[in-house]
Amino acid sequence: MTLQGTTQRTDVILRLGEMHVTNEADVILVCLGLGSCVAVCAYDPIANVAGMAHVVLPTTTNGGARHPKFADAAIPMIIEQMEELGALKFRIAVKIVGGAQMVGANGAIGVTNIGDRNVEAVTEKLSQQGLDIQAADTGGNHGRTARLFVNTGMVLVSQAGGESHEI
Repeated sequence: MTLQGTTQRTDVILRLGEMHVTNEADVILVCLGLGSCVAVCAYDPIANVAGMAHVVLPTTTNGGARHPKFADAAIPMIIEQMEELGALKFRIAVKIVGGAQMVGANGAIGVTNIGDRNVEAVTEKLSQQGLDIQAADTGGNHGRTARLFVNTGMVLVSQAGGESHEI
């Protein structure tokens, strides 16, 4: 039995280093289990275009290939693809989630601070593109899941076993 007025939603799960841009209102973009990775959630409310990147590392190395797993490549790529669907850069609202400092294999906090470096690289690249971060849920030492609802631009964040909250 289907309730009248209900909408079927489709989750698009982004794995490590993946990116997805869409204008399909029934889609929810999802990054599961973000530790040191950062979910970049972008939304143009007029064009109803949304994009999400699951950023794994801060920068490409040795002139590496342009790939959304790197913050310095993901930001221009997501803007470019959103503009192809009718978004305008000056209208894009950005929210970021993740960048935690996760415990290493031996129980010690990692010395590379990859979570902090990812947040810093994402923030810097967004600034270079003229985009401000509207909201963030970053840092700490716990994993998160981020959900971006394409129909509204709402971003829900949850921790394992915890309540979801909007940022």
